[in-house]
Amino acid sequence: MKIDLTGKTALVTGSTAGIGLAIAKGLAGTGAEVVVNGRSQAKVDAAIAAIGKAVPGAKVKGVAADVSTAEGCKALAAALPDIDILVNNAGIFEPKGFFDIPDEDWERFFDVNVMSGVRLSRAYMQGMLKRNWGRIVFISSESGLNIPSEMIHYGMSKTAQLAISRGLAELTKGTAVTVNSVLPGPTMSEGVETFVKDLAKQNGQSVDQAAKDFVKQHRSTSLIQRFASVEEIANMVVFVSSKEASVTNGAALRAEGGIVQTIA
Repeated sequence: MKIDLTGKTALVTGSTAGIGLAIAKGLAGTGAEVVVNGRSQAKVDAAIAAIGKAVPGAKVKGVAADVSTAEGCKALAAALPDIDILVNNAGIFEPKGFFDIPDEDWERFFDVNVMSGVRLSRAYMQGMLKRNWGRIVFISSESGLNIPSEMIHYGMSKTAQLAISRGLAELTKGTAVTVNSVLPGPTMSEGVETFVKDLAKQNGQSVDQAAKDFVKQHRSTSLIQRFASVEEIANMVVFVSSKEASVTNGAALRAEGGIVQTIA
């Protein structure tokens, strides 16, 4: 299968690092014009340079905007009126005990992880429906199905993404627009790598051993028994963004290494 998205424009939120940057590189490799998004212009510029180096000849530009706010989403939509592919990747996570999570943290997680996708889907989906082609992808998590006791607020936001994604898919009936979610498991992005390094330091371990122990202790049902790479997650997102994924709609696509012990 050769995925060719030449002529399509793809926006990937939170794409200056981690899974988002890997997705942006993957989409650039298909010929799509990719729009990088992050909160600071410096990080956006650095990501554009990284994509250009990884994919010579890539069509890539950037818009700095904080999509966790209504104002940031509005500014992004104003700078980029029409797109063909929206990847709602921007998100945060933070291990914290339930009794230590204040209201402000619940609201922050909802704004960043949920409302960013809601606002941008609202801004772009009608145009996709009018043109009769488009892809919206929410980067959720296996934590949306297996709510982690160490970060219930994060799990809540990831479950909400699944509900929104499925509901939006219902609005596409009879069109060539699709809305899906991708559910990564533990993935070695920059932010997670920092978390694992901190664990290694606390426990006097190597980073590799700390990563293995985390999966064993906290995601023991994993069939791959390791962290995924950001590229492995990006591969799934690139496929579901493609023309070839035309009958994949309203789905929650698991890329979590078999952690979730169900057959559907």
